[in-house]
Amino acid sequence: MSPRHPLRLAGAGIEVPVPGGRLVPYAHLDYAASAPSLLAVQDAVAEAMSTYGSVHRGAGYTSQLTTRRYDRARDVIRESVGARARDAVIFTRNTTDAMNLLAHIAPRGTTVVVFESEHHAALLPWERRHRTVRLPLPPTPEAAVQAADAALAAAPMGPRLLVVTAASNVTGELWPVAELAHVARRHGARIAVDVAQLVPHRPVSMTELDADYVAFSGHKLYAPYGAGCLVGRADWPAAAPPYLYGGGATAAVGTASVSWAADPAQRHEAGTPNVAGAVAIGAACEALASREALIAEEGRLLGRLRDGLAALPGVTELSIWGPRHPRVGIVAFTVDGWEAGAVAQALSENYGIGVRDGRFCAHLLVDRLAGRGGAAVRASIGLGTVDEHIDRLLSALAVLPGRHATATPAPGVGTGMPRLSRSVVPV
Repeated sequence: MSPRHPLRLAGAGIEVPVPGGRLVPYAHLDYAASAPSLLAVQDAVAEAMSTYGSVHRGAGYTSQLTTRRYDRARDVIRESVGARARDAVIFTRNTTDAMNLLAHIAPRGTTVVVFESEHHAALLPWERRHRTVRLPLPPTPEAAVQAADAALAAAPMGPRLLVVTAASNVTGELWPVAELAHVARRHGARIAVDVAQLVPHRPVSMTELDADYVAFSGHKLYAPYGAGCLVGRADWPAAAPPYLYGGGATAAVGTASVSWAADPAQRHEAGTPNVAGAVAIGAACEALASREALIAEEGRLLGRLRDGLAALPGVTELSIWGPRHPRVGIVAFTVDGWEAGAVAQALSENYGIGVRDGRFCAHLLVDRLAGRGGAAVRASIGLGTVDEHIDRLLSALAVLPGRHATATPAPGVGTGMPRLSRSVVPV
Protein backbone atom coordinates (compact mmCIF):
# COMPACT_ATOMS: atom_id res chain seq x y z
CA MET A 1 0.00 0.00 0.00
CA SER A 2 1.41 3.39 -0.98
CA PRO A 3 1.80 5.94 1.82
CA ARG A 4 -0.97 8.50 2.19
CA HIS A 5 -0.33 12.19 1.71
CA PRO A 6 1.39 13.35 4.92
CA LEU A 7 -0.88 16.38 5.40
CA ARG A 8 -4.27 14.77 4.90
CA LEU A 9 -6.54 14.88 7.94
CA ALA A 10 -8.65 12.15 9.44
CA GLY A 11 -12.36 12.93 9.26
CA ALA A 12 -11.92 15.44 6.46
CA GLY A 13 -15.12 14.31 4.75
CA ILE A 14 -17.38 14.28 7.79
CA GLU A 15 -20.90 15.65 7.28
CA VAL A 16 -23.09 16.99 10.07
CA PRO A 17 -26.87 17.52 10.32
CA VAL A 18 -28.52 20.94 10.00
CA PRO A 19 -32.23 21.92 10.08
CA GLY A 20 -34.35 20.48 7.29
CA GLY A 21 -32.77 17.05 7.51
CA ARG A 22 -29.80 18.08 5.39
CA LEU A 23 -26.19 17.10 5.87
CA VAL A 24 -23.43 19.61 5.20
CA PRO A 25 -19.63 19.24 5.25
CA TYR A 26 -18.36 20.05 8.73
CA ALA A 27 -16.55 23.39 8.89
CA HIS A 28 -14.06 22.78 11.68
CA LEU A 29 -12.82 26.19 12.82
CA ASP A 30 -11.66 25.16 16.28
CA TYR A 31 -8.07 24.08 15.65
CA ALA A 32 -6.78 26.20 18.53
CA ALA A 33 -8.62 23.91 20.95
CA SER A 34 -7.79 20.57 19.33
CA ALA A 35 -6.76 19.65 15.81
CA PRO A 36 -7.84 16.47 14.02
CA SER A 37 -5.26 13.77 13.58
CA LEU A 38 -3.14 13.68 10.46
CA LEU A 39 -3.59 10.43 8.56
CA ALA A 40 0.20 10.08 8.60
CA VAL A 41 0.04 10.25 12.40
CA GLN A 42 -2.67 7.60 12.50
CA ASP A 43 -0.61 5.38 10.22
CA ALA A 44 2.50 5.77 12.40
CA VAL A 45 0.55 4.95 15.55
CA ALA A 46 -1.16 1.95 13.94
CA GLU A 47 2.19 0.58 12.82
CA ALA A 48 3.70 1.10 16.27
CA MET A 49 0.74 -0.57 17.99
CA SER A 50 0.88 -3.61 15.71
CA THR A 51 4.20 -4.58 17.31
CA TYR A 52 3.77 -2.90 20.70
CA GLY A 53 5.91 -3.98 23.62
CA SER A 54 7.22 -2.57 26.90
CA VAL A 55 9.56 0.41 26.65
CA HIS A 56 13.07 0.21 28.13
CA ARG A 57 12.02 -2.87 30.09
CA GLY A 58 12.33 -5.91 27.88
CA ALA A 59 14.77 -7.92 25.77
CA GLY A 60 12.11 -9.28 23.43
CA TYR A 61 11.73 -8.18 19.83
CA THR A 62 8.59 -6.08 20.29
CA SER A 63 10.04 -4.38 23.35
CA GLN A 64 13.22 -3.48 21.50
CA LEU A 65 11.29 -2.23 18.48
CA THR A 66 8.94 -0.13 20.60
CA THR A 67 11.85 1.32 22.56
CA ARG A 68 13.55 2.39 19.33
CA ARG A 69 10.37 4.07 18.12
CA TYR A 70 9.88 5.85 21.42
CA ASP A 71 13.47 7.08 21.56
CA ARG A 72 13.40 8.09 17.89
CA ALA A 73 10.31 10.25 18.54
CA ARG A 74 12.30 12.09 21.19
CA ASP A 75 15.13 12.74 18.71
CA VAL A 76 12.73 13.92 16.00
CA ILE A 77 11.07 16.36 18.41
CA ARG A 78 14.42 17.72 19.59
CA GLU A 79 15.43 18.43 16.00
CA SER A 80 11.99 19.76 15.06
CA VAL A 81 12.01 22.52 17.70
CA GLY A 82 15.64 23.44 17.09
CA ALA A 83 16.78 22.34 20.52
CA ARG A 84 20.38 22.02 21.60
CA ALA A 85 21.99 18.56 21.42
CA ARG A 86 22.07 18.19 25.22
CA ASP A 87 18.56 19.49 25.84
CA ALA A 88 16.18 17.08 27.54
CA VAL A 89 12.94 16.06 25.83
CA ILE A 90 10.49 14.93 28.50
CA PHE A 91 7.11 13.53 27.51
CA THR A 92 4.12 14.83 29.46
CA ARG A 93 0.36 14.69 29.04
CA ASN A 94 -0.03 18.16 27.53
CA THR A 95 1.19 21.75 27.84
CA THR A 96 -0.38 22.17 31.27
CA ASP A 97 1.42 19.09 32.53
CA ALA A 98 4.68 20.31 30.97
CA MET A 99 4.44 23.68 32.70
CA ASN A 100 3.65 22.01 36.02
CA LEU A 101 6.69 19.79 35.50
CA LEU A 102 8.80 22.90 34.92
CA ALA A 103 7.43 24.43 38.12
CA HIS A 104 8.44 21.24 39.92
CA ILE A 105 12.01 21.08 38.59
CA ALA A 106 12.82 24.80 38.93
CA PRO A 107 14.86 25.37 42.10
CA ARG A 108 12.54 26.12 45.00
CA GLY A 109 12.10 29.86 45.49
CA THR A 110 12.80 30.77 41.88
CA THR A 111 11.46 34.22 40.99
CA VAL A 112 8.99 33.60 38.17
CA VAL A 113 7.96 36.60 36.05
CA VAL A 114 4.82 35.96 34.03
CA PHE A 115 2.31 38.12 32.18
CA GLU A 116 -1.30 38.05 33.36
CA SER A 117 -2.35 37.54 29.75
CA GLU A 118 -1.00 33.98 29.74
CA HIS A 119 -3.07 30.85 29.33
CA HIS A 120 -3.75 29.37 32.75
CA ALA A 121 -1.33 26.53 31.96
CA ALA A 122 1.51 29.06 32.05
CA LEU A 123 0.01 31.48 34.59
CA LEU A 124 -0.88 29.26 37.53
CA PRO A 125 1.66 26.47 38.22
CA TRP A 126 4.22 28.62 40.02
CA GLU A 127 2.39 29.77 43.13
CA ARG A 128 3.04 26.79 45.42
CA ARG A 129 6.83 26.65 45.17
CA HIS A 130 8.06 29.98 43.87
CA ARG A 131 7.98 33.74 44.21
CA THR A 132 5.69 34.86 41.38
CA VAL A 133 5.61 38.33 39.83
CA ARG A 134 2.60 38.91 37.59
CA LEU A 135 2.87 41.66 34.99
CA PRO A 136 -0.24 43.37 33.59
CA LEU A 137 -1.08 43.19 29.91
CA PRO A 138 1.38 45.55 28.20
CA PRO A 139 0.02 48.19 25.80
CA THR A 140 2.69 47.44 23.17
CA PRO A 141 5.26 44.70 22.46
CA GLU A 142 7.97 47.18 23.40
CA ALA A 143 6.26 47.77 26.74
CA ALA A 144 6.27 43.99 27.32
CA VAL A 145 10.03 43.92 26.94
CA GLN A 146 10.44 46.95 29.21
CA ALA A 147 8.17 45.47 31.89
CA ALA A 148 10.05 42.17 31.89
CA ASP A 149 13.34 44.05 32.06
CA ALA A 150 12.21 46.04 35.11
CA ALA A 151 10.75 43.01 36.88
CA LEU A 152 13.89 40.92 36.42
CA ALA A 153 16.09 43.82 37.50
CA ALA A 154 14.09 44.13 40.72
CA ALA A 155 14.08 40.41 41.45
CA PRO A 156 16.19 39.17 44.38
CA MET A 157 19.34 37.21 43.77
CA GLY A 158 18.82 33.58 42.90
CA PRO A 159 17.20 31.64 40.06
CA ARG A 160 14.87 33.65 37.86
CA LEU A 161 12.50 32.46 35.15
CA LEU A 162 10.57 34.52 32.62
CA VAL A 163 7.46 32.78 31.26
CA VAL A 164 5.77 33.94 28.06
CA THR A 165 3.56 32.65 25.29
CA ALA A 166 4.74 32.63 21.70
CA ALA A 167 1.28 33.16 20.21
CA SER A 168 -1.83 34.15 22.14
CA ASN A 169 -4.45 31.44 22.31
CA VAL A 170 -7.11 34.18 22.35
CA THR A 171 -6.06 36.48 19.52
CA GLY A 172 -3.26 34.59 17.78
CA GLU A 173 -0.92 37.57 18.15
CA LEU A 174 2.79 36.85 18.27
CA TRP A 175 4.79 37.90 21.32
CA PRO A 176 8.34 39.31 21.06
CA VAL A 177 9.97 36.13 22.34
CA ALA A 178 13.48 36.76 21.00
CA GLU A 179 13.56 40.25 22.51
CA LEU A 180 12.29 38.92 25.84
CA ALA A 181 14.94 36.19 25.76
CA HIS A 182 17.60 38.85 25.27
CA VAL A 183 16.32 40.66 28.36
CA ALA A 184 16.33 37.42 30.35
CA ARG A 185 19.94 36.77 29.37
CA ARG A 186 20.98 40.25 30.47
CA HIS A 187 19.68 39.50 33.96
CA GLY A 188 20.99 35.95 34.17
CA ALA A 189 17.45 34.56 33.98
CA ARG A 190 15.98 31.71 31.99
CA ILE A 191 12.98 31.92 29.69
CA ALA A 192 10.23 29.34 29.20
CA VAL A 193 7.99 29.68 26.18
CA ASP A 194 4.51 28.24 25.75
CA VAL A 195 4.59 27.35 22.04
CA ALA A 196 1.36 25.33 22.03
CA GLN A 197 -0.33 27.75 19.61
CA LEU A 198 2.78 28.41 17.55
CA VAL A 199 4.02 24.94 16.59
CA PRO A 200 0.91 24.05 14.54
CA HIS A 201 1.39 27.19 12.43
CA ARG A 202 5.10 28.05 12.28
CA PRO A 203 8.49 26.38 12.60
CA VAL A 204 10.04 26.82 16.05
CA SER A 205 13.76 27.09 16.76
CA MET A 206 14.80 27.23 20.39
CA THR A 207 18.29 28.13 19.24
CA GLU A 208 17.13 31.12 17.21
CA LEU A 209 14.76 32.28 19.95
CA ASP A 210 17.39 31.59 22.62
CA ALA A 211 14.72 29.85 24.69
CA ASP A 212 15.67 27.67 27.64
CA TYR A 213 12.42 25.68 27.67
CA VAL A 214 9.44 25.18 25.37
CA ALA A 215 6.21 23.38 26.15
CA PHE A 216 3.51 22.18 23.77
CA SER A 217 0.73 19.62 23.29
CA GLY A 218 0.28 16.95 20.65
CA HIS A 219 -3.46 17.51 20.41
CA LYS A 220 -2.94 20.97 18.88
CA LEU A 221 -0.27 19.58 16.53
CA TYR A 222 -2.51 17.09 14.69
CA ALA A 223 -1.43 14.33 17.11
CA PRO A 224 -4.32 13.97 19.60
CA TYR A 225 -3.05 10.90 21.44
CA GLY A 226 -2.69 12.32 24.94
CA ALA A 227 0.92 13.46 24.99
CA GLY A 228 2.86 16.71 25.22
CA CYS A 229 6.46 17.79 25.69
CA LEU A 230 8.76 19.86 27.83
CA VAL A 231 12.01 20.49 25.96
CA GLY A 232 14.93 22.36 27.43
CA ARG A 233 18.06 22.55 29.51
CA ALA A 234 18.84 19.33 31.32
CA ASP A 235 20.40 20.64 34.53
CA TRP A 236 17.20 21.53 36.36
CA PRO A 237 15.42 18.23 35.63
CA ALA A 238 18.60 16.29 36.37
CA ALA A 239 18.89 17.88 39.82
CA ALA A 240 15.22 17.78 40.86
CA PRO A 241 13.45 14.87 42.53
CA PRO A 242 11.16 12.93 40.20
CA TYR A 243 7.92 14.53 39.10
CA LEU A 244 6.28 11.15 39.82
CA TYR A 245 7.72 8.50 42.11
CA GLY A 246 7.65 4.98 40.74
CA GLY A 247 8.99 2.48 38.27
CA GLY A 248 11.50 3.75 35.74
CA ALA A 249 12.47 6.84 37.73
CA THR A 250 14.87 4.93 39.94
CA ALA A 251 18.46 3.80 39.59
CA ALA A 252 18.43 1.69 42.79
CA VAL A 253 16.08 1.14 45.72
CA GLY A 254 17.27 -0.14 49.10
CA THR A 255 15.49 -0.74 52.36
CA ALA A 256 16.31 2.77 53.57
CA SER A 257 17.42 4.66 50.47
CA VAL A 258 16.55 5.46 46.89
CA SER A 259 18.77 6.78 44.14
CA TRP A 260 17.13 8.30 41.12
CA ALA A 261 17.89 7.82 37.43
CA ALA A 262 20.55 10.20 36.14
CA ASP A 263 18.88 10.71 32.77
CA PRO A 264 16.44 13.65 33.11
CA ALA A 265 13.76 12.14 30.90
CA GLN A 266 13.90 8.76 32.63
CA ARG A 267 13.80 10.45 36.04
CA HIS A 268 10.59 12.34 35.25
CA GLU A 269 8.75 9.76 33.12
CA ALA A 270 7.96 7.21 35.81
CA GLY A 271 5.64 4.37 34.89
CA THR A 272 4.80 2.92 31.50
CA PRO A 273 4.88 5.82 29.04
CA ASN A 274 2.36 6.86 26.43
CA VAL A 275 4.12 5.32 23.44
CA ALA A 276 1.28 6.13 21.04
CA GLY A 277 1.36 9.76 22.09
CA ALA A 278 5.11 10.07 21.67
CA VAL A 279 5.09 8.35 18.26
CA ALA A 280 2.21 10.58 17.21
CA ILE A 281 4.03 13.82 18.04
CA GLY A 282 7.16 12.61 16.28
CA ALA A 283 5.17 11.69 13.17
CA ALA A 284 3.41 15.08 13.19
CA CYS A 285 6.73 16.90 13.45
CA GLU A 286 8.05 14.97 10.45
CA ALA A 287 4.91 15.60 8.39
CA LEU A 288 5.05 19.35 9.10
CA ALA A 289 8.78 19.74 8.47
CA SER A 290 8.31 21.63 5.18
CA ARG A 291 5.33 23.97 5.18
CA GLU A 292 6.20 27.25 3.51
CA ALA A 293 3.19 26.90 1.21
CA LEU A 294 0.95 26.14 4.18
CA ILE A 295 2.03 29.30 5.96
CA ALA A 296 1.23 31.38 2.90
CA GLU A 297 -2.18 29.74 2.52
CA GLU A 298 -2.99 30.30 6.18
CA GLY A 299 -2.14 33.97 5.79
CA ARG A 300 -4.49 34.25 2.84
CA LEU A 301 -7.34 32.52 4.68
CA LEU A 302 -6.74 34.58 7.81
CA GLY A 303 -6.91 37.78 5.79
CA ARG A 304 -10.15 36.64 4.20
CA LEU A 305 -11.64 35.90 7.63
CA ARG A 306 -10.52 39.11 9.29
CA ASP A 307 -11.57 41.32 6.38
CA GLY A 308 -14.97 39.64 6.38
CA LEU A 309 -15.46 40.09 10.12
CA ALA A 310 -14.44 43.75 9.90
CA ALA A 311 -17.19 44.32 7.32
CA LEU A 312 -19.95 42.93 9.55
CA PRO A 313 -21.83 45.50 11.68
CA GLY A 314 -21.79 44.68 15.37
CA VAL A 315 -18.90 42.21 15.13
CA THR A 316 -15.72 43.26 16.95
CA GLU A 317 -12.42 41.41 16.69
CA LEU A 318 -10.43 41.27 19.92
CA SER A 319 -6.82 42.37 19.74
CA ILE A 320 -3.98 42.99 22.17
CA TRP A 321 -1.83 45.23 20.00
CA GLY A 322 -4.02 46.30 17.11
CA PRO A 323 -5.16 44.83 13.80
CA ARG A 324 -1.79 45.07 12.06
CA HIS A 325 0.23 43.11 14.59
CA PRO A 326 1.46 39.73 13.21
CA ARG A 327 -0.55 36.69 14.25
CA VAL A 328 -1.28 33.06 13.48
CA GLY A 329 -4.65 31.76 12.31
CA ILE A 330 -6.68 32.53 15.42
CA VAL A 331 -9.40 35.20 15.67
CA ALA A 332 -11.61 36.00 18.67
CA PHE A 333 -14.62 38.27 18.34
CA THR A 334 -17.83 39.40 19.96
CA VAL A 335 -21.28 39.97 18.42
CA ASP A 336 -23.32 42.86 19.76
CA GLY A 337 -26.40 41.68 21.64
CA TRP A 338 -25.44 38.02 21.62
CA GLU A 339 -23.81 35.85 24.22
CA ALA A 340 -20.76 34.07 22.86
CA GLY A 341 -22.21 30.66 23.72
CA ALA A 342 -25.41 31.43 21.85
CA VAL A 343 -23.45 32.42 18.75
CA ALA A 344 -21.41 29.21 18.85
CA GLN A 345 -24.53 27.11 19.31
CA ALA A 346 -26.31 28.80 16.42
CA LEU A 347 -23.31 28.30 14.15
CA SER A 348 -23.12 24.62 15.03
CA GLU A 349 -26.79 23.71 14.96
CA ASN A 350 -27.80 25.66 11.87
CA TYR A 351 -24.67 25.86 9.73
CA GLY A 352 -22.44 22.93 10.66
CA ILE A 353 -19.65 25.22 11.88
CA GLY A 354 -17.50 24.37 14.89
CA VAL A 355 -15.97 27.28 16.83
CA ARG A 356 -14.99 27.81 20.45
CA ASP A 357 -16.73 30.16 22.85
CA GLY A 358 -15.98 31.29 26.38
CA ARG A 359 -12.88 32.65 28.06
CA PHE A 360 -10.33 30.22 26.61
CA CYS A 361 -8.54 29.43 29.90
CA ALA A 362 -7.21 32.99 29.78
CA HIS A 363 -9.69 34.79 32.00
CA LEU A 364 -7.56 37.82 32.82
CA LEU A 365 -6.80 38.51 29.18
CA VAL A 366 -10.42 38.12 28.08
CA ASP A 367 -11.47 40.40 30.94
CA ARG A 368 -9.20 43.08 29.50
CA LEU A 369 -10.31 42.61 25.91
CA ALA A 370 -14.02 41.83 26.26
CA GLY A 371 -14.88 43.41 29.61
CA ARG A 372 -14.82 41.89 33.05
CA GLY A 373 -16.65 38.58 33.07
CA GLY A 374 -17.01 38.76 29.32
CA ALA A 375 -16.65 36.01 26.76
CA ALA A 376 -15.95 35.75 23.05
CA VAL A 377 -16.22 33.49 20.04
CA ARG A 378 -12.99 32.10 18.62
CA ALA A 379 -12.49 30.84 15.06
CA SER A 380 -9.17 29.17 14.30
CA ILE A 381 -7.70 27.97 11.04
CA GLY A 382 -5.83 24.74 10.31
CA LEU A 383 -4.77 22.37 7.57
CA GLY A 384 -8.34 21.46 6.60
CA THR A 385 -9.65 25.01 6.33
CA VAL A 386 -10.88 26.11 2.89
CA ASP A 387 -12.48 29.27 1.53
CA GLU A 388 -15.97 27.80 1.81
CA HIS A 389 -15.58 27.36 5.58
CA ILE A 390 -14.62 31.00 6.00
CA ASP A 391 -17.41 32.20 3.72
CA ARG A 392 -20.01 30.04 5.46
CA LEU A 393 -19.02 31.50 8.83
CA LEU A 394 -19.21 35.05 7.54
CA SER A 395 -22.56 34.43 5.84
CA ALA A 396 -23.97 32.87 9.01
CA LEU A 397 -22.84 35.80 11.14
CA ALA A 398 -24.35 38.23 8.66
CA VAL A 399 -27.84 36.75 9.09
CA LEU A 400 -27.48 35.75 12.73
CA PRO A 401 -29.61 38.65 14.09
CA GLY A 402 -32.56 37.39 12.05
CA ARG A 403 -32.36 33.80 13.20
CA HIS A 404 -35.76 32.56 14.38
CA ALA A 405 -35.48 28.89 15.28
CA THR A 406 -35.61 28.32 19.08
CA ALA A 407 -34.55 31.92 19.65
CA THR A 408 -35.55 33.73 22.84
CA PRO A 409 -35.35 37.43 23.64
CA ALA A 410 -32.07 38.56 25.12
CA PRO A 411 -32.79 39.45 28.74
CA GLY A 412 -31.57 42.87 29.68
CA VAL A 413 -30.57 43.78 26.13
CA GLY A 414 -32.63 46.52 24.54
CA THR A 415 -31.73 45.81 20.91
CA GLY A 416 -34.58 43.43 20.20
CA MET A 417 -32.00 40.99 18.80
CA PRO A 418 -32.74 37.33 19.55
CA ARG A 419 -30.42 35.27 21.67
CA LEU A 420 -30.30 31.51 22.15
CA SER A 421 -30.56 30.20 25.68
CA ARG A 422 -27.53 28.19 26.77
CA SER A 423 -25.56 27.71 29.92
CA VAL A 424 -21.94 28.61 29.33
CA VAL A 425 -19.04 27.27 31.38
CA PRO A 426 -16.41 30.05 31.73
CA VAL A 427 -13.34 28.07 30.67
